[in-house]
Amino acid sequence: MKIVIVSPGRSNLDQWKNALLESSPDLEVEVYPEDTDPDETEFILTWNPPEGVFEHYPNLKVISSMGAGINHILKHSDLPKDAVITKVNDQNLKQDLSVFVLTLVLDHLRNMPLYFHQKQQKVWTPSGYSRPRDKTVGIIGVGAIGQEIGKVLVKNGFEVKGWSRSEKQLDSIECFHGSDQFNEFLSHCEIAICTLPLTNETSGILDNKLFSKLPDGAYLINVGRGAHLVENDLWEALDSGKLSGAALDVFDEEPLPEDHPFWEHPKISITPHTASITDPVSISKTVAQNAKRLQRREKLLDTISVEKGY
Repeated sequence: MKIVIVSPGRSNLDQWKNALLESSPDLEVEVYPEDTDPDETEFILTWNPPEGVFEHYPNLKVISSMGAGINHILKHSDLPKDAVITKVNDQNLKQDLSVFVLTLVLDHLRNMPLYFHQKQQKVWTPSGYSRPRDKTVGIIGVGAIGQEIGKVLVKNGFEVKGWSRSEKQLDSIECFHGSDQFNEFLSHCEIAICTLPLTNETSGILDNKLFSKLPDGAYLINVGRGAHLVENDLWEALDSGKLSGAALDVFDEEPLPEDHPFWEHPKISITPHTASITDPVSISKTVAQNAKRLQRREKLLDTISVEKGY
């Protein structure tokens, strides 16, 4: 079985190639655009594939994302109708992201963004702080990643509530679902964490309408996708005091432009899309498994629904 890696401009493709071969030495691994025999290629591993690339592979059966996101694939108009799309569902990635979110939440409780700003201004003004038991955290999107975040927060003493499109039952997390329960869920979220996939329904969901349903002074954390956020609405909510602050790890345009006003806002913490970093060694094990499953014509792991967008 041959796997073609399609990710022009990515610097660590040799690591991916070596990790795949280590996971399954009988694999043949090639890197686009130096790959051969596109007519015979059935399996592509990709991140940010160039426009029109899938047209070169008429017998493509699997498109495997190199990360948890799949919008970089779904946005293409030349997706083969019969190709299965898979995403990363890696425990290391979920744990790394959960620790990152816990760090942001604790930073907020102990006023670390405020003190960072005061340091730049050479201001010495101690401020009161909150404890985990004092705050209710709401996770907007309790899929695999959201559930892992919830577990970590519960272990650290937070009351956690979660919302998803379909009904879920989770230990120690009160779950809400569907549009009918969304506003009730938001009313509890003193700290709101967005982990949603990006779909037509969720694009722009972090807007003034949503912010208005949160408790006054709520704090926003976005580790979902940049396009979830309506940037002007966030600015207005911060300046009005509706929101007390925001921590953003994802942006509609990345890297965030140097002249973007978010850089200067004292209530916005910015990290460069670093909540979790895909580990080629860990991910390649599942990719190699799926390659073997394809050969045996078995059901693949971690498939997504093109219709749902996740």
